Amino acid sequence: MIWGIFAAMALGGLTIALLPIRRAGASLIQRADAVPAVLVDQLEEVDRDMARGLVSAPEADAARREIRRRMAQVLRCTDQQSVATSGGRGALILAAVFVPVMAFGYYAVAGAPDVPAAAFADRADDRADARRIAELAGQLRDKLMAEPDGGPTEGWMMLGQTYARMGQFDEAVEAFRTASARDDAESATWSMLAEAMIRANDGTVTPDAVSALDRALTLDPLNPAAAFYLAIADAQAGDTAAAHDRLTARLAETPGYQPWMDTYIAQANAFGETLGRAALAARAPVAPGPSAADVAAAQAMSDGDRAAFIRSMVDRLATRLQDEPDDVGGWLRLANAFGVLHEMGKAREAYLRADALLPEGDPRKADVRASIAGLDKP
Repeated sequence: MIWGIFAAMALGGLTIALLPIRRAGASLIQRADAVPAVLVDQLEEVDRDMARGLVSAPEADAARREIRRRMAQVLRCTDQQSVATSGGRGALILAAVFVPVMAFGYYAVAGAPDVPAAAFADRADDRADARRIAELAGQLRDKLMAEPDGGPTEGWMMLGQTYARMGQFDEAVEAFRTASARDDAESATWSMLAEAMIRANDGTVTPDAVSALDRALTLDPLNPAAAFYLAIADAQAGDTAAAHDRLTARLAETPGYQPWMDTYIAQANAFGETLGRAALAARAPVAPGPSAADVAAAQAMSDGDRAAFIRSMVDRLATRLQDEPDDVGGWLRLANAFGVLHEMGKAREAYLRADALLPEGDPRKADVRASIAGLDKP
């Protein structure tokens, strides 16, 4: 039964494969139809890179402007291309006959008719998007290489990010390497080059990647991606203690919360478990402060109304912490707020709650204990 089905499928496929040989003509492709996928993807990638702290706000704005400019430029181009099919008929006939025969032979030996088929049709949109992205990436690369001055650095950066998202890390390395050779190359350019090298080598931090990371830190000592991958390089070289120290030192340099800290803390705790060191506590995102409207309203208040307004904000924070008692950042903000209100007993209690949540080795613990000691002085 199943072989009959396979035979019918093969016959249908053979017919479809041979039909183009009898046809002469062309189909029209609208270039504008293929535009949005890669450029919208690149806009989202810029937002994610800025959230991870890999690029600054001015860099992100510049990248967005360039992406939108290219999007508008290509969307204005509505010319049509004629794609003709010609030649290679002998090869097509051979392939149309040879492939089904070989498939039947292989399946008869190694096939598994009882295995459920994958939902291939369900992934048609993903495959189409991938093809459009690959085509547009190739067009962008050709255009950059054709320009007398080698094209703008931003174009090579976008090309490198696109290749990286596609998993074509060797091509991403070449694009980022071109961008890093420019005089306007920034720290993020070098760290992205290093990351592409690492991904191209299955996670191994090669000497070339280390050189790129060192250059990134020279341009920006606070580049979090560069410090992170150098810590990975330390661990791969067998110096897990140095890797842990590098991550914790970088965390200590930055107060408050940044999105990249989650990755740092998770990796530092993995190293710390191997070394038998205390785990670092996760840092919670800082709750938003008063809005500009709140500040303006407070400035227009009388002293009594302003005190009541501040009190209401502090009370809301204290109420929230009753439901979220593990929020270290919240207790620290509450302690500071009580200190501003000169309610030292409540400030001390909030600091004690924070101290109990902070593990040994967390750089904030020393500051909290110093504050408690200051409050204990007569």
